[in-house]
Amino acid sequence: MIWLDGSRKSLAVVRKKKEVKKETGLGLSFTKDENFGEWYSEVVVNGEMIEYYDISGCYILRPWAISIWENMQTFFDAEIKKMKVKNCYFPLFVSPGVLQKEKDHVEGFAPEVAWVTKSGESDLEVPIAIRPTSETVMYPYYSKWIRGHRDLPLKLNQWCNVVRWEFSHPTPFIRSREFLWQEGHTAFSTKEEADTEVLQILELYRRIYEEFLAIPVIKGRKSELEKFAGGLYTTSVEAFIPNTGRGIQGATSHCLGQNFAKMFEINFENEKGEKAMVWQNSWAYSTRTIGVMVMVHGDDKGLVLPPKVAAVQVIVIPVPYKDADTQGIFDACVATVATLTEAGILAEADLRDNYSPGWKYSDWEMKGVPLRIEIGPRDLANNQVRAVRRDNGAKTDISRVFLVEQVKGMLDKIQQNLFDVAKQKRDACVEVVKTWEEFVTALGQKKMILAPWCDEEDVEKDVKARTKGEMGAAKSLCTPFEQPELPEGTKCFASGKPAKKWTYWGRSY
Repeated sequence: MIWLDGSRKSLAVVRKKKEVKKETGLGLSFTKDENFGEWYSEVVVNGEMIEYYDISGCYILRPWAISIWENMQTFFDAEIKKMKVKNCYFPLFVSPGVLQKEKDHVEGFAPEVAWVTKSGESDLEVPIAIRPTSETVMYPYYSKWIRGHRDLPLKLNQWCNVVRWEFSHPTPFIRSREFLWQEGHTAFSTKEEADTEVLQILELYRRIYEEFLAIPVIKGRKSELEKFAGGLYTTSVEAFIPNTGRGIQGATSHCLGQNFAKMFEINFENEKGEKAMVWQNSWAYSTRTIGVMVMVHGDDKGLVLPPKVAAVQVIVIPVPYKDADTQGIFDACVATVATLTEAGILAEADLRDNYSPGWKYSDWEMKGVPLRIEIGPRDLANNQVRAVRRDNGAKTDISRVFLVEQVKGMLDKIQQNLFDVAKQKRDACVEVVKTWEEFVTALGQKKMILAPWCDEEDVEKDVKARTKGEMGAAKSLCTPFEQPELPEGTKCFASGKPAKKWTYWGRSY
């Protein structure tokens, strides 16, 4: 069997590990460091993010996951509306003639396209594709709607699902056959406008990762080999998973140039009365964001959610002892939730009487709630509560007089600390190399490698071929916009030719 971390494990080892599971049924059978793949699969199920479905590669997204998606969606949707992007919805189905119009594009997606071939018992005369992305669905209509320069820019976005029939190791959120995303498709009269928007959108994607998910990312440009099929150039935000030593493409913003405009005849009459072709962009981020968050922040107790995306930011748990004033404690919990809720904090009380406080602690830790508040007899007597942080376990007694400001301050600190710790771990994995020997050593140490490169496609293909193995080949991740100085005479790490730029390399998801 091959796991998410690329390692091979026998079923016997897996079964033996599962026997170690705590008697409460709440603990994880695997640790993040020992068996990352099994740990991840357990965390997303036990943390109530997903449930496995009876079709391989498809997953049920439970409310705990969807609430995170909605929090990101609320932010992004408002921001693109400020940019005058409008939401729309196009059909799920694509006719084969349209899909095959852009040769490079269809070749890039062909292995993943799912086809509808039957209706009931009858074969369809012409099979219909299910969208793997919507360029070819939307652009025939752009050509219909755009006639003159006054029709530009046209800026549309849709929140939808797409299907890519993946066969290589499906993984919840990271690689699935159906996933949720937004896809923006815009058309402009000039390349300058298109270039500007590419970077505006990429900055929003950085903010989703860094400000909401507390994950450090690198903004950069993809190589010609790794860019979007049929596009002019691709920019991306790249994250890194230290435990597996793999990069992960976080979101992409593509300038499509005029290639699709040519294929779909998206022409307009410019201000001089001349016929011209539009410049186009497309950009997307998906539910993959949630998987990256789980991988980066999760620990051996389960999920760790950043407060900005958590459905519940504070869980309040009563801790009554035998002779305690149980009703008084329960009332204090309800009052605490009411005070926090009124202040705009997402708080809930766990008043279930069939579970012990200890069991509840483990349950909410598994689900990653950022802050736990405990109220026992001593807290009731002293008009205080005990706050316990999920990210580092720190415990603080808070007077109920200063409850709201203290809790708000703690949530801000948790959000910042998650980012700081993740950045520290990511930065410790970055290795600067100058030679092939250093590159191979760093790759073996699961590093994210920054190396001088000659920017030649054949050299990148050669790097892939030379590093192919059980763990997967290395490839370029992105060329960062923030370039370190490249001293004159610097040679490419792989070819020995003059280097043109610094590029990040590594294995990736």
